[in-house]
Amino acid sequence: MLTLSEKEVEKIAGQLLKGMICFYQLDNKKIYHLPDDEDYFNYDLTPEEEDILDEIDENPDNYAEFVKMEPSQEHQMMETFADRIVKERNFQDELFNALSKPKAATAFKFLIDSSGKYKDRWVEYRLDKYKDWVKEQIDSFNYAEE
Repeated sequence: MLTLSEKEVEKIAGQLLKGMICFYQLDNKKIYHLPDDEDYFNYDLTPEEEDILDEIDENPDNYAEFVKMEPSQEHQMMETFADRIVKERNFQDELFNALSKPKAATAFKFLIDSSGKYKDRWVEYRLDKYKDWVKEQIDSFNYAEE
C-alpha cells in the first residue's frame, strides 16, 4: 500500500505544476521527476534521467507514476476559482470571458497575475488542488494494487 507524507505529496504536486512527470520508487521511497514529453518535446534527457527511465521500464511494479491534470481538469479548476474565490463581479466576468476563448489558460493566468490581489491566492489554490490530485492518484494506485 502506497502512503506518502504531506511533504512528499506537496513535492510531487509542485513538480507536476512545473510540467514534470513524477515517479515514486516504492522500495527506496524516493521521488524522481522527469520532463513530461508534452511540455518538453525538444528536451534531451541527461544520462541520469535515461538511467531512471531504463530502471522504470525494467521494473515498472516498483514505481508509482504521477501525472499532471488533463486540460479539462485544469480548466474546471480555473472556473471553480473564478466562481468561488473571486468576489468582484467585473473581474469574475473578465475571467469567465477569458476562459471561453482559445488560449484560455494563458489569458486566465495573465488576468490573475496582473490583478495583484488574486495572484497569491491562485498559486495557493492551485497547489492545494494539485495536492488533492496527487492523493487521488495514490488512491487509484492503491485500488489497482488490491
